[in-house]
Amino acid sequence: MKQPLFQKLKEYDKTMLPMHMPGHKRNLALSGTDGYLAALCADCDITEIAGFDNLAEPEGILLSLKERAAKLWKSEAAYPLVNGSTCGILAAIYATVPYGGSVIVARNCHKSVYNGLELVNAKMTYLMPAWDETLGCYGEISPETVEKALEEVVDVKLVIVTSPTYEGVLSDIEGICEAAHAKGVPVLVDSAHGAHLGFGAFPKSAVACGADIVVQSLHKTLPCLTQTALLHCTGNLVSDEKIQAAINMFQTSSPSYLLLASIDGCIGLLETRGEELFAGWEKALNVFYKRTEGLKHLSVGFPAEEGAYVVQEPGKIVISAAGTNLNGAMLMEKLRKEYHIELEMAAEQYAIAMTGMGDTEDTLLRLAEALTEIDATCGVAPAKKLKCPALPVTKKTIGEAMCAEVEEVPLEGAAGRVAAEHLWAYPPGIPVVVAGEAVTEELVEFLTEKQTMGVELHRKSGVCKGELLLRVVKE
Repeated sequence: MKQPLFQKLKEYDKTMLPMHMPGHKRNLALSGTDGYLAALCADCDITEIAGFDNLAEPEGILLSLKERAAKLWKSEAAYPLVNGSTCGILAAIYATVPYGGSVIVARNCHKSVYNGLELVNAKMTYLMPAWDETLGCYGEISPETVEKALEEVVDVKLVIVTSPTYEGVLSDIEGICEAAHAKGVPVLVDSAHGAHLGFGAFPKSAVACGADIVVQSLHKTLPCLTQTALLHCTGNLVSDEKIQAAINMFQTSSPSYLLLASIDGCIGLLETRGEELFAGWEKALNVFYKRTEGLKHLSVGFPAEEGAYVVQEPGKIVISAAGTNLNGAMLMEKLRKEYHIELEMAAEQYAIAMTGMGDTEDTLLRLAEALTEIDATCGVAPAKKLKCPALPVTKKTIGEAMCAEVEEVPLEGAAGRVAAEHLWAYPPGIPVVVAGEAVTEELVEFLTEKQTMGVELHRKSGVCKGELLLRVVKE
């Protein structure tokens, strides 16, 4: 293995006078010996100087980083990202969909997907995922659903799905790719939560399943700094040149070498100790699931429903409060205040504990013991079935709706209009309404209920405060 990037940064000749960016000039004394510059390793924070390559046109150490990432995840090309998975999603869409092109997209995709589709003014056909009415969340996309959409839509440029979902649900990516490739259509998988898949005993990755473009957030589950990600390409349906050009458009032209060093370090750790570390993580998960088998009221994982079979990767711990006197937010608050455990997110009837390689048997046993104690004291409530949202009717492309003359109307008077903005709760960041969709009475009721429950809704300009005035296309 070549010299790690972090080691190269540490060993860089400190006698070299930096007459270049960044402005701290690696002068740690500016903030004191215990200050932020020292704590954040600013002496390793450089720009593209001699010997450290250029991420936009890699030829040296960063080219080696790309090649090692591709080898480790078994893709044909890998692109390090320091603007998160969002950068990769935007670049993937921009590189593959011509302006006004047709796209088949799962309705449970992250808001970054819809932002990318807005940029190319794409014509969207939605795929509706399965729905779990006990938890109230989306499930998998079936290959049959994709195949049917491909038969109905002419000249499709891209199929976009999310796998795994925020809840860890996996779709049959091999089957989806088989259906799409039969029509010569590439598949983009938002696998931001799946960088660990394909290692150890975890399920196959979207890369191994044949997806043309796979975007992964390294920081979500692996030992890598926040904002780091990879974009992988396989097959011959997507131009590497267009992907690189699009990444260079959406990624900063001043990439953080601290973030790049963490990607390099993460890859090095997996290369040298991956088998051991994944085995330890899997063992810790097994201990957790064994310890929580006896829960009486709370439950872990997806409930077994007649005729349902959900493939869920074990790294996401979905804790159901359905049938108890708690909801997801109450459970999350209880764990935070009484047990000093901070979960990833809460929904109406469940909460998510997100595990990663840094977890141990001790950390997961601590969560298991807390859940066991809460389970013993929580009450019972009538089980509630949560209705699946109807498949939205698209009246305009996102770009058309965003560029139209708009007005704000009170939520109760918005039914029958065309939305001119996205609204979402974060996490998970799946839009409740997308610009260009028809606003229905059901949607108005849904949004009203969410506001009554205290759920924060977001729009591009920030949190929706006070009375919700929905932006709609002016008639």
